Amino acid sequence: MALKDGQRVRLAADLGLHGSLSLTGDTPAATTPVVGLLSLAAGTEGTVERVDQQPRVESHEVREYVRLKSLLDDFGPQMPPGSRKQLEDQVGSLEPAWTAYEQQRPGVTVRVRLDNGFVLDEVEETLFTTS
Repeated sequence: MALKDGQRVRLAADLGLHGSLSLTGDTPAATTPVVGLLSLAAGTEGTVERVDQQPRVESHEVREYVRLKSLLDDFGPQMPPGSRKQLEDQVGSLEPAWTAYEQQRPGVTVRVRLDNGFVLDEVEETLFTTS
């Protein structure tokens, strides 16, 4: 699902937030840590304010696959057969890492202002369904 700024969404499941919270503002109470629990019911609606794409993480194997594959594609036909075979074997051994990387979805987080006034920021988009 690809969420967009301004889109209406609802929570896909009950959400419980607990732990230490800090108040915002300039009041003296803002510096005092607060411990508590907040529960938001599935179906709570809100509006997407921001969508952030998180880049996929390239492992060393993925970078090496790209480098060697490029080398093979550009110079493979000109290489001696033994060297080309060795390079093909190296590329083949790195192919599973490349395939896994290609299938990896980039992470997407959102900032959603719920209709009840709460704001959820840097939350995975999978927590929401479209309204």
